[in-house]
Amino acid sequence: MKMPKKQKHEQDDSILRLRPHHLLCTQGYEGKGYNQEFVRNMTVIVSRLRNEDSTPIKLVFTTDSICDKCPKKVAAGICEKDLKVKMMDKKVMDCFNLEEDNYSYQEVIKKINKGMTAAMLDDICNDCSWFLESACRQNIIG
Repeated sequence: MKMPKKQKHEQDDSILRLRPHHLLCTQGYEGKGYNQEFVRNMTVIVSRLRNEDSTPIKLVFTTDSICDKCPKKVAAGICEKDLKVKMMDKKVMDCFNLEEDNYSYQEVIKKINKGMTAAMLDDICNDCSWFLESACRQNIIG
């Protein structure tokens, strides 16, 4: 499931950086967002993740490729809701024994969807303003 690590001096722009909780958001995304710039960016990212086989990702505990166009991003590495999103990230990491590392998106999603329960999803996402509006529950739990 893990992808080979890049050397510290190498930067691969083809690898999407994703916060752990965004593994859930990308599954429930339905074309809605904070503004048009955010929606355009999220749509491109989600389309790539859903349509390419073995999409390489790097799980990160900071702002990521989705956050790049989010109006809630205060500065590099800082979200307006930093404590909330870090808690969601930690819950996803703990529930599925993930690390800040490189993965194949599709393999991680299979692992999450196989192990996710309704109670876990509620615990992770209960403070998310998009949770009730999105298809997260339907697309992850079934």
